[in-house]
This record gives sequence, C-alpha cells and structure tokens, in this order.
Amino acid sequence: MNILIKILYFISKLPLKVLYIFSDVIFFLNYYLVGYRKKVITQNLRNSFPEKSEEEIKEIRTKFYRNFSDYLVETIKSFSISETEARVRMQHINQDVFHDIQKEGKNIILLAGHVFNWEWINALAKIVPQKHCHPVYRKVNSDFWENQMKKVRNKFGNEALEANEVIRNIFRTKNDGSSIYMFVADQTPHFSNVTYGLEFLNQRTPAFIGYDKLATRMDLAFIYCEMKKVKRGYYQVNYYRIYPDNEKFTENEVVRKFHKLLENTLRKRPDNYLWSHRKWKYQDSIKTFDSEKKEL
Repeated sequence: MNILIKILYFISKLPLKVLYIFSDVIFFLNYYLVGYRKKVITQNLRNSFPEKSEEEIKEIRTKFYRNFSDYLVETIKSFSISETEARVRMQHINQDVFHDIQKEGKNIILLAGHVFNWEWINALAKIVPQKHCHPVYRKVNSDFWENQMKKVRNKFGNEALEANEVIRNIFRTKNDGSSIYMFVADQTPHFSNVTYGLEFLNQRTPAFIGYDKLATRMDLAFIYCEMKKVKRGYYQVNYYRIYPDNEKFTENEVVRKFHKLLENTLRKRPDNYLWSHRKWKYQDSIKTFDSEKKEL
C-alpha cells in the first residue's frame, strides 16, 4: 500500500495539462471500449429528461463521460494540489453570506450535490471566517481508500467527519457561528433507511434526510452550493442561503428546497452530474412520498 500511495502522490504532482492526457485515455476506454455503466447512465438521463430526443441524450452522455474522466484525474490531483492552485481553479462566489451568518451567531450546513467537481470545494476553509470546516464523508469498504480520501478532505485545515458521527457532533457543538458542516446531500440512503421520498427530475426519489433533523431542532443556517464547470480545470461555486417559508423550517422543508435547487442546476448543465450512480434503485422502498410541488 505504501508503494501505491507513493505512486498516486507522484502522479498527483504532474501538471493538470499532463493529467488531462490520462483523462482523454480514460474517456476513450470508458466510452468506446468498456461502456462503464452505459445502460444506467442512459436510463437515468431518459427518465430525468423525457422531453429530450435520443440525440440530445446521447450528447449529454458523451459530455458526462468526458467530465467524469476529468473528475477522476482531478481527484488524484487533490492529493497534492496547493492552496493557491485550488483557489485559482475553484472560484467561490458570494462569500458575503458566510460573514453575514457568522454575525448572526449560527453554524452552517452546506448542501451540495454530486456535481463536478465537489471534491475541490475543500479550499473554502481558507476563505470563510468560520474557524471549523467539517467535510462529511461516508465510510467505504476499503480502509486504504477511506484513509486517502480523508487526507484529501482534511487539506487546508478541514476536519472531516464520518456521516454516522456528524449529527452527534453538531448537537454537541456550541451553535455560535464558528462551524461549517459540508454535506453532499443527494446521497442515496440504504433501502433499510428509506423513509421519505419526493419528485426529483420526474421520478420518485428516495431522499437522505439526516440534515433535516437539524433544521427542525436547531437554529442553523443552510446554504446551497451551486457548482459550475467554467472550462476544463476551472470551476465556480455560488452560495445561496436557504430560508424557511415561515419563522422556522418545517419537517422536510430543507430537503424539498435543496432538491428543487439541485434540479434547477442540472437542467441548466445536465452533463456535469454523476449520472452513473444508481440514485433511483430504491424507489419501491419509499414509505412516505411527498408529491406536493412547492415553490422556493
């Protein structure tokens, strides 16, 4: 494993223009030879955008494979990327929202989707006034890869937390405006944990609702992270505060609003999402389905 770590770190030190050559090779292999999860990707796109023609679906799928290949080499680059390069390549828009919330004395829950490249958001810790930034990750079967990804997410002063411990940590931490918790919030819950679903991209969608417990029990601030790929190797992320309809959030209100914002993002740039994951595989396990469409 030590040899593998050294190899990965050596590769990560290569300039991105060199790594994108590897990305082009990965794209060719995935798209033309292997067909990595091609059926899953195609079906997800057809179900999500029934109004689009087969040619449009094929075009989105092709662009997805290119973006996915870039994401893979950019993730490797994360092992050694400097703060300066990370801040140049990921532009953070509307940073004032973090200062405003700190003045209110509230901790922050950041909600992002699997939009490329969510792994590069980590340098935010060096920009915001909050003292503690906690990327939230899910445990994986490989201890090796979990340790490596935890190192990546702990760069720039972050303090990564495993998903099973984050809720407990938030309840135990003083709500004083000094902490940010970063969720990739469109995770697919295990079928045994599917309790709530909603309509998302024209489909019954099981929704992870762990962060909703925080919205109804604590006076926290919620922010949606909208990722945008400007060009190869350069991204923007805009931050939008999510407000309750009334004085306080009601049950599942944050979940609905997050998914509505994410859907709006994907309709603008559909090729930049992780279509290869099986997000809708547990549709039949939904116990409570929210069919009411509510505006933001």
